[in-house]
Parts: sequence; C-alpha cells; structure tokens
Amino acid sequence: VQLQAFGGGLVQAGGSLTLSCVASGRDFSTYAIGWFRQVPGKERQFVASIGWNGVSTYYADSVRGRFTISRDNAKNMVSLQMNSLSPEDTAVYYCRAVRFGIVYWGKGTLVTVSS
Repeated sequence: VQLQAFGGGLVQAGGSLTLSCVASGRDFSTYAIGWFRQVPGKERQFVASIGWNGVSTYYADSVRGRFTISRDNAKNMVSLQMNSLSPEDTAVYYCRAVRFGIVYWGKGTLVTVSS
C-alpha cells in the first residue's frame, strides 16, 4: 500500500484543520491506520489510530478530545479532524498503515499553528 497525506497548512491558534490520508493499493480496509507527527530534532510521536473497521480508535493524551480520526474504506481514506489547535501541534504529520506486522509510511504534510 502507498500512502499520501494531504491537508496541512497554516492555521491560527484555536482553529481547525482536517488532514486526509489517501491510500493506493488493494485491501485498504484490512489495514490499521495511524497518524504520527514529528518536529525537527524530536522523535516521531503517536497521535491517533483507527482499526480496520473503524470501530477501535486510540488517541494520544495530548490530542484526546480535540482530534478525531475516522475512515472511509470505500474511498481508501482516513481523516484526522483537528480542533482547538495550539502552536504545540505544529509538526509534520504522517500517516502509517499496518497489516500483519508490516508497516508502511506515507510522506508527511506540514501543519503550522501560529500564536
């Protein structure tokens, strides 16, 4: 599977942004999908994930209640709705797919939150 993240940009603190992760390839619905983010000089950190059927979702404590992850398997897409953004959310956001222990990463999209 190949992944591409879209939707990054510049937003003011308190604003919202929706990221999309679009996949090409077969059997998208069999992959668990996660969002991660990374700032320069720091490790990539987990943001949110969603199971293959969209029922199970997990969030980092830092985003729980502000971010919502969802998927549309018919469109091979996972979305991350981000609300109440703060400058601390500034990072490059990546989506990741996992199936049978094999991990696939997409190219990231930059989110910049201005104060």
